[in-house]
Amino acid sequence: MSIAQVASIEVPVWLVKKGQKALNSLLPRESEKKYVDLALLSLVWPYNVVDATQREIILENVEYHLLRDKGVIRYKGDHYYNKNPDGYSEEAEWTFGLSWLAIIYQKLGQEDKALGLIKELISIDTPDGMPELYFSNSAEYNENTPLGWSESLFIVALYQMERKAET
Repeated sequence: MSIAQVASIEVPVWLVKKGQKALNSLLPRESEKKYVDLALLSLVWPYNVVDATQREIILENVEYHLLRDKGVIRYKGDHYYNKNPDGYSEEAEWTFGLSWLAIIYQKLGQEDKALGLIKELISIDTPDGMPELYFSNSAEYNENTPLGWSESLFIVALYQMERKAET
């Protein structure tokens, strides 16, 4: 039996191939029910398990459908952290999505696009740190500020840009 080793977890090659086949049957969709989701970015970075065409479609779909002024919504119709009376419209804007996109664009050599996203992040930072999310179409952010995930991805994005500038 052939074994692929991933982060010190042994996975049979047939199982990896089965997973790739299942993934490719869905992509660029997130699932049969959901067209696009912020989580698709993980397939681009850090996992790098999509080909160039899939990557471009995922990025295009995330930016077109999910990118907002102060972050990236998780998916259309997401009502987690929704403050509207109807409970359904106006999805929360997750700041780490901007950092995630900046990291990806930096790795793709699109420094101008990455820098633009970094500038957006700097403009939405608060005196308390990078918030987890902003409520849709508002300057109001939630109580999870600063949020480790938002802060850490912002730092990674800045670090990647600095490393690139040094080379």
